[in-house]
Amino acid sequence: VLITGGLGFIGSNLAIRLCELGAKVTVLDSLTPEYGGNLANLAGYENRLRINISDVRDVHSLRFLVRDQQYLFNLAGQTSHMDSMQDPFADLEINCRAQLSILETCRHVNPDVRLVFASTRQLYGRPEYLPVDEKHPLRPVDVNGINKLSGEFYHLLYQQVYGIPACVLRLTNTFGPRMRIRDARQTFVGVWIRNILENRPFEVWGGQQLRDFTWVDDCVDAMLRAATHPAAVGRCFNLGGMEPISLQRLAEVLVEVNGSGDFVIRQFPEERRRIDIGDYYSDDRQIRELLDWQPDTDVQTALRKTLDYFRPRLAM
Repeated sequence: VLITGGLGFIGSNLAIRLCELGAKVTVLDSLTPEYGGNLANLAGYENRLRINISDVRDVHSLRFLVRDQQYLFNLAGQTSHMDSMQDPFADLEINCRAQLSILETCRHVNPDVRLVFASTRQLYGRPEYLPVDEKHPLRPVDVNGINKLSGEFYHLLYQQVYGIPACVLRLTNTFGPRMRIRDARQTFVGVWIRNILENRPFEVWGGQQLRDFTWVDDCVDAMLRAATHPAAVGRCFNLGGMEPISLQRLAEVLVEVNGSGDFVIRQFPEERRRIDIGDYYSDDRQIRELLDWQPDTDVQTALRKTLDYFRPRLAM
């Protein structure tokens, strides 16, 4: 198994699960400071897998790494919506052009590799209806969403034209151990976690927006099913999990679970308000029905486990 972005949040959790299942795992990560890769995420597993510090834009290393793999989990990407607006060309390189390079590499050296691409709910834009299913119009509101949509379409095209057995998971707000908590580049929940553990109030922008969330272990389960189930090939699946909850209520639950803490409701900063999508939650019935995926972690349990993981690891 090869995992691009394997030192990042979801990639490292996936790598650990695969090691526990007995897989021969290689992780590829550029360790670009802004993108979430961290060697500490695989502490204790260094001797059970292979770590390759490289960039998915390096075609020569890709050819070597992709050859002979049975499974490829393509998780490498730039995830910050604001960064994509401030540096759109870097986002284009990583989330679009690099994806084409990965697929071309697969086409030439390993066209039979089972490929799972981590996409995003951001490509739907502002919902016309809720919950959002896979038939909803695709209208991204930021550069990141446009480039992720292009990367997704490349994967589906290469499946249709070249027969590469690829599928797509459209992830929503995933959180849990090993996520980035130093800033909001990966998820705002990370900043909340860091502040509450440091006994500082955290900011909730808006507060009334509804969101759905996915516990990282449930996300990993979905990826494993997508990689191994014949019905997944050529399809896109929404990932959801937990019941929709307002951001204000999520903040209240976090304080309750932690036993202390405080937060402040703020107006959206102007630059962020322009790309906010309002209420969003997924219709994930397709992956539940076709792949028999059943998330089993509620928001209180997920927040408690996340706090317990990060208490002794704030330096991450």
